[in-house]
Amino acid sequence: MAVGTGDRAPEFDLEDAYGQPRLNLASFRGKRNVLLVFHPFAFTPVCREEALDLQANLESFDNAETDVIFVSCDSSAARQAWKEELGATYAFASDFWQHGAAAQAYGVFDEEEGAPLRGTFLIDKEGIVIWSLIKEGRRTEMVPESLETLHKHP
Repeated sequence: MAVGTGDRAPEFDLEDAYGQPRLNLASFRGKRNVLLVFHPFAFTPVCREEALDLQANLESFDNAETDVIFVSCDSSAARQAWKEELGATYAFASDFWQHGAAAQAYGVFDEEEGAPLRGTFLIDKEGIVIWSLIKEGRRTEMVPESLETLHKHP
């Protein structure tokens, strides 16, 4: 069962860029909101559109004290190569090992595909999910709905 609005967000431990500290939810607590965006695979057309849409709206997220973390089960090396190719400046995290552990904790891991479903979780500074969306075609609503929620949230 997927994590939903009002739930305490499960802790995650994800690998970011080489030499960078691992990303975990505890490090954001009391400081920044987190938009945790799971997607199936790097270097795919739909995921590319989502990544670029997030980048185009990054200033709005930053103004709302929110960090974006874009997550798949691809290796860290693949994540960073794709991030560089796209020119993205937000975190591209790897849920590679333990394979899909974060996606499983959030209830969005597809066992048959071995990859996350398209799951988005907006987590406030206290670690509570204040908005979520699990949907195959989430491109049109993911950014505007999450930003609208941030503007309403105290």
